[in-house]
Amino acid sequence: MTTAIVIGRNEGKRLIACLKSLTGQGVEIVYVDSGSWDNSVAEARAAGALVVELDASLPFTAARARQAGFDALNATGDLPEFMQFVDGDCIVVPGWIAAAETALRDDPTLGLVTGWRVELYPERSIYNALCDFEWHRPAGDIATCGGDMLVRSAAFEAAGGFDGSVIAAEDDEFCVRLARAGWKLRRLPLEMTRHDAAMLHFGQWWQRAVRSGHGFAQVGWMHPPYFRREQLRVLAYGLILPLLAILGLFASGWLFLAVLAAYLMSYIRTKRGLVAQGLPYWESRRHARLLTLSKIPNMIGMALFHWRRLRGRAMRIIEYK
Repeated sequence: MTTAIVIGRNEGKRLIACLKSLTGQGVEIVYVDSGSWDNSVAEARAAGALVVELDASLPFTAARARQAGFDALNATGDLPEFMQFVDGDCIVVPGWIAAAETALRDDPTLGLVTGWRVELYPERSIYNALCDFEWHRPAGDIATCGGDMLVRSAAFEAAGGFDGSVIAAEDDEFCVRLARAGWKLRRLPLEMTRHDAAMLHFGQWWQRAVRSGHGFAQVGWMHPPYFRREQLRVLAYGLILPLLAILGLFASGWLFLAVLAAYLMSYIRTKRGLVAQGLPYWESRRHARLLTLSKIPNMIGMALFHWRRLRGRAMRIIEYK
């Protein structure tokens, strides 16, 4: 038996669609709300979900919300065999729950299975389209996955659940501990969820990239050398090269041009890599520009984590919508 743990904050109609997609598959639902001021809580109760409202005096994080959902289930004394974690802005594809349950029952060494998340409206913005491309990864045994996953309850407990202090890449952090506990992770070649990123403006994309950088730093700090490659790339293109460019403006025009050449080469390599992965040339150009630029907000996020860590500040969520 599977219980779905849905997390959300002001998702409105997206949450209603999420809940409907789950009730249609015959699963019980726990909804964890992170301080919504819309009708989310009322809609979840109307759908028959067990509702958990997080204490607003503590920082909201997706990890904290997912863990609170598990804790609420555990408190009932009737923990299900499996749990489907899903964000409230996602629709769970019909048939996914049954297929995922079968995969876990057929292989007792599997701790979790995931599938493909698909963006509902990639045509609405380049930022939505970039999300859609990022999420489509090869099927098979994997090291980590995103937050939509069907997890064996015994494996979840063995791994220690989610760490509520992790504000981004909390799914990576959980998966690292799950694998260390001896469980396998697998991506099935099936569509799992349909997501509405609702990312229509540059500022939203920028904030999401800041959050990613925070995740690189925090999870990398917790589990070295995880995210080492990403951190080194961000340091090079988000800190060292910008500083050299500023220096070049005052000291050497050649240095400034060399920095521009380095960014151009990074853009070209990224574009070629995207084309090799099957993305159309025109779309590869758009994605490559954003991916090249993303190292700067990533660097801001990494710096923010270390500033918070060194000053003993709480790790507060970075929202982009």
